[in-house]
Amino acid sequence: MAYWLMKSEPEVFGIEHLVARPEQTEPWDGVRNYQARNMMRDQMQPGDQAFFYHSNCKEPGIVGLMEILSSGYPDPTAFDPNNRYFDPKSDPDNPRWFLVDVRYVRHLTRTITLAELKSEPLADALGDFPLIRKGNRLSIMPVTGAQWQLILSLEK
Repeated sequence: MAYWLMKSEPEVFGIEHLVARPEQTEPWDGVRNYQARNMMRDQMQPGDQAFFYHSNCKEPGIVGLMEILSSGYPDPTAFDPNNRYFDPKSDPDNPRWFLVDVRYVRHLTRTITLAELKSEPLADALGDFPLIRKGNRLSIMPVTGAQWQLILSLEK
């Protein structure tokens, strides 16, 4: 099993949106970054766990947990000219963009904020955690097992 952090703006698709979906599942669509796409397409597997991270908001941070339900498959929003994620260069016979299905697991008991994750000595303990690296803006990133456990230990 692998661990991930997946970012979304709460006003666009927040954890409460996921909770409200049928069976609390949703395709994680609209990713338009090749590195993030490659992780979904090539590395994510059913059973992997992910942090749900609220970005671009008053208090960015980890708000909950999700489970990856599917391997990567073509993102149909790329082929729909009426969708905001439409990509006219994406071809159904040779798809450019992929997604995975996710399911809500639970809210954290509290938001673990970006500011907290960047604070000393926690930042040192997290090591090469991509989220706190300067200039990293990826919407999906890997999390090591040790980082996962350390972050979960902050809940209490």
